[in-house]
Amino acid sequence: MPPSRSRKRPSGPQPTTALAKKRHCPAAVVSDDVAGAAAPSSPSSYSPSWASLPGDMVRQIAWRVLAGDFLDYVRFRAVCTSWRSGAVCPRGRGVADPRFHPRRWMMLPEGNGLYPGHRKLGGHIRFFNLDTGALVRVELPLFKNHCALESVDGLLLLQRDQDTAVRLLHPFTRDIVELPPLATLLTQLGDDLRSAHTDPELRKWYYIRYCVRASVSCSGGSVVVMLAFRRLMRVAFATSDSQDQQWTMPSWEVPFNIAPLAFQGKLYFVHHPATNGSLVFQIDPPLPVGSPPRPPKLIATCPADKLYRGSHLVECNSQILLVGHGDISLKHIVIYKLEDLILERFRPLTSIGDRVLFLQGKCLSVSSTALPTVMSETVVYTHPMYYHYAQYHLKTGAWSQPIDTCGLDGFNPGPRSLIHHVITCCIRNVWYGTGTPTLFFLTTPYLYCHSCS
Repeated sequence: MPPSRSRKRPSGPQPTTALAKKRHCPAAVVSDDVAGAAAPSSPSSYSPSWASLPGDMVRQIAWRVLAGDFLDYVRFRAVCTSWRSGAVCPRGRGVADPRFHPRRWMMLPEGNGLYPGHRKLGGHIRFFNLDTGALVRVELPLFKNHCALESVDGLLLLQRDQDTAVRLLHPFTRDIVELPPLATLLTQLGDDLRSAHTDPELRKWYYIRYCVRASVSCSGGSVVVMLAFRRLMRVAFATSDSQDQQWTMPSWEVPFNIAPLAFQGKLYFVHHPATNGSLVFQIDPPLPVGSPPRPPKLIATCPADKLYRGSHLVECNSQILLVGHGDISLKHIVIYKLEDLILERFRPLTSIGDRVLFLQGKCLSVSSTALPTVMSETVVYTHPMYYHYAQYHLKTGAWSQPIDTCGLDGFNPGPRSLIHHVITCCIRNVWYGTGTPTLFFLTTPYLYCHSCS
């Protein structure tokens, strides 16, 4: 017998698939069909099937995956039928259950005036993950007759063109919660609103549509939405199971110096009194459902010598940050945690980790890994003297040059870099489509978003 044929075969189990051999891992990790195979003779070579995990363990792992990212949870359920049946299906619960909100995903503008609903997009919208930089393309034909008012917790607050009905949409499960029409607010507004337009109805619509913010809270299967109208200095409430099918606007006013922040179902805003200090207020949703709305309550005060005109609230790593300047010269940016201000601990942050803060009409916190051309520990902000976008570096206290020439030419549609795509998501009036002329004398903005959140 030739020597080549007399060699002994190596002992022990062999990989059953090419993929397992390439990755040097047991075939049971790759394939589920080995679950019913005979147990190997050697206990040390035994590898259990992942598909045979107990149901309670599958559920525990699934909830941990969901705490990280919603689409990772979707991929987890797609591994095998056992994991799919062991993890709760998000469809039908995407809006009413806050655990399924895609908080770190935001709708991404396409550029060149291609607003959501544009015929060239074919009903598709892209979403951007603020932590990983991942992009997904989703078909959302609703934009053919809807416009986007706001994005909160990754959900899209839409308004239907023909009757102004408001709908809360989960972009990935396509779950929809119906809310009353915005037109029900018209009768609750006075006729003395200041505007250049002579038509009283169109004047009211101008104030309703300008700088709207929203928060979403869930209780007992009901969804409560709060809308904050900065120009009106008022808020409005509505619930998904409202019997009277209208928005309720309390009589008290809210001193919105800047756009409020929605966080965990509540609204937060900053007010600057004559002393130039920074007062932080909180507005709670009317819970339980049906209870009367409560006016804003003061939760924190930051003296002017600690923070000069703190003007931006931003969510960062599940915390609220208040961002302003160190003094009247506006040369340095100072950041405080809201939880420290509540406890009257005036210790500014020296680091924000790998985050990049975008400060504008709406503020975003983005991981620097998602934007490889931007350094961590950076604030992208309007330069206080030159009024173009620049980067402020927290570690060095230095301002850098504008990101590119687009930052010098204004903020027209068609940004030239991913950074400017993110910036234009913070500026509502950049993205316009064709509005409903019978209701709006302003063109209707078709994009205003989160977190992606």
